[in-house]
Amino acid sequence: MPRPVLDEAHIHPAIRTRLAESRQAIVREVMAAIAASDIVVVGMAMNPFPRKARKLLEDAKLPHRYLEYGSYLSRWRDRNALKMWTGWPTFPMIFVKGVLIGGANDLQQLIGSGELKAMLA
Repeated sequence: MPRPVLDEAHIHPAIRTRLAESRQAIVREVMAAIAASDIVVVGMAMNPFPRKARKLLEDAKLPHRYLEYGSYLSRWRDRNALKMWTGWPTFPMIFVKGVLIGGANDLQQLIGSGELKAMLA
C-alpha cells in the first residue's frame, strides 16, 4: 500500500538535508521505544482516546510503554512529524510488535477478537 511522498528529485538540493532531518529526534525516540517494547502507545495530553487505549491495555493486564507529546496547542510540530512518518492522522498511535495497529477503537477491536493476543504470542 504505497502512499504518495514527494520524491527527492522534486526537492531542491539546497533543502534536502534540512527536510530529511526536520523533527527526526522524536521519530527516532518512538522507533527506539517500538524496538524495546511489545506495545507502545503514542499520545497527547487532554485527548480522551490515548486514555481509553491505556485503560484497555491495563484492563487486559498487558504491559505497554506510553509516550506523551504535548497537548492540543503544544508540541504540535513534533506530533505532525509522527503523523507524516506513519501516515496515521490521529492520536493515539498504537504499535504492537513494531506494527502500527491504529488507534484506541482499533485496539478495542483487536482485543475483542482475540487477535491482539495472537499478535503478542
